[in-house]
Amino acid sequence: MASMDIDFDVPKFLHDQRQKAVPQLQQYFTKFEDLYERKLWHQLTQAVLEFFNLPESAPHQIPIFQQFVADWENKINKLSLATIALKAASNCSDVKESVQFLNDVSSKVDTPETKDVHVLMRMETAHYQLKLNEIDTVKDAIDSSSKILDQFDSVETVIHASFYRVSTEYYKATAEYAQYYKNALLYLACVNTDDMPQPEKVERAYDLALAALLGEMIYNFGELLMHPILDALTNTEHDWLRSLLFAFNSGDIGKFEALAPHFAKQPLLQENSEALRRKICLMSLIEAVFRRSSDNRVIPFSEIAAETRLPTDEVEHLVMKALSLKLIRGSIDQVDQLAVITWVQPRVLEKEQIDGMRRQLEEWNNQVKKISTFVGDQGGEVFAQ
Repeated sequence: MASMDIDFDVPKFLHDQRQKAVPQLQQYFTKFEDLYERKLWHQLTQAVLEFFNLPESAPHQIPIFQQFVADWENKINKLSLATIALKAASNCSDVKESVQFLNDVSSKVDTPETKDVHVLMRMETAHYQLKLNEIDTVKDAIDSSSKILDQFDSVETVIHASFYRVSTEYYKATAEYAQYYKNALLYLACVNTDDMPQPEKVERAYDLALAALLGEMIYNFGELLMHPILDALTNTEHDWLRSLLFAFNSGDIGKFEALAPHFAKQPLLQENSEALRRKICLMSLIEAVFRRSSDNRVIPFSEIAAETRLPTDEVEHLVMKALSLKLIRGSIDQVDQLAVITWVQPRVLEKEQIDGMRRQLEEWNNQVKKISTFVGDQGGEVFAQ
């Protein structure tokens, strides 16, 4: 970004911009001049940010940033400077120009004290670089930015949101489903989904659902199922995908098979239908173990076969797969055809599963009461004393 001419005439520039502006914007240029002349830099910054948030301001943003804001940029908070620059960059004539524009601003916030703001600029530049298919450059930005953020005890939420959002864009482009799923949920934790346009909510929920289903190491959907973003799919053409997630999370193979014809609507699911069937069998096994009390986890192969709808001779392989993925712990008794389960992966529970746990606790409580009554009756006077 070119440095300002020392003789730059701020009032004339603002007057010219005011003349070009639509009526509802003209008051801002008068306000800018007043705050500039009074050197009220914080108030001027807030006024510019407010102006840049108006859609009608788009034609003015680049000249205002390059010619007006540049005149007092050393007086402005670096995060605010970056925020204004990011708004202006979206109005560049093409993607390459946006990258160059942001690179110029990045050098102004690359100080030891503002490395976090530099991360914001680096990640938003990577957003445009991804559009140019500069995959390796974007991956470098993610890796280096992650290391920098790890050094901070606290960072502004907007910076974390930018990091996770651009990371999800990268992992979506490279079809890394598990990483996409993780970063997308972290991004949603940084923003208010109520402020999202409905089409964006639907797109994010749809992509998260696909990532959950296709991610090789994702066997617990509870966190997603409890997130309000998923409600965006309700009563849309993608409602079946929401139902499919619930079927997977509860290991409901019958519901899975009923929904399988919908796979034809999504090539990724169609191509991975066999992998999805193996995954639902594992989810069914996990759910079967989870529903049992801890003293009732010696499970005959025949029962697992019934739960998973697999032939009995395939059950051993299924249990071995679950053990290797660390979804369960235990051993296999090949002679007696038993799976001895000592631990099952902790889960984020949906409401029905929580209700199932409540019933287990009530049953346990009733058993304790029966034992207490029995001991009291048999103990007689010894316990009475």
